[in-house]
Amino acid sequence: MFAYPFKNHGRLDRASRLTAVGVALALRDAGLSYSAEEKQNIGIIGTSDEGSLASDLLYFKDYAECGRTLSRANLFIYTLPSSALGEAAIHFGLQGPLLYLTAERASLQAALETAEEMLELGEAEAMLAGAVNGQEALYFFLTRAGAGQPNRLGSAREARQKAAKGRTLGDVIQQFQRRQKGES
Repeated sequence: MFAYPFKNHGRLDRASRLTAVGVALALRDAGLSYSAEEKQNIGIIGTSDEGSLASDLLYFKDYAECGRTLSRANLFIYTLPSSALGEAAIHFGLQGPLLYLTAERASLQAALETAEEMLELGEAEAMLAGAVNGQEALYFFLTRAGAGQPNRLGSAREARQKAAKGRTLGDVIQQFQRRQKGES
């Protein structure tokens, strides 16, 4: 799954593990390689249906039930919903912007739209955008169109517009993937 061993993978919380797998698959699908030594100007933006609630509950349960007077740092770090994105950025050498979206209803669509805006504003040359929902993670790799390159942003826009017309998330994802590969 990973191009090289993921340091401390065993200590990651569920959201971080899912995010790491989603990002690895998105990079592989985009044909990009990564290494421990190479840093890349790629940003990452994500969201989740539950934020860091599972890790928050585990942290406080450990604190209360074990009679601790000091917290455990290896649990505390995951009480921040952006920790999963940070772990992915460290492992994959991502040096672009990092943003965790939260809202009443955080969604993959919101992550894609925000990544698109960041690309249009020149905040990054490429972005990973995705979501962790339940036991699943889905990430997409987006690039800013350059001279002579197809405009991949238009593909994201078109996929979102079709979603607004009653298509399912699965339909939108399949359409987006076909557009990213240059298929009709």
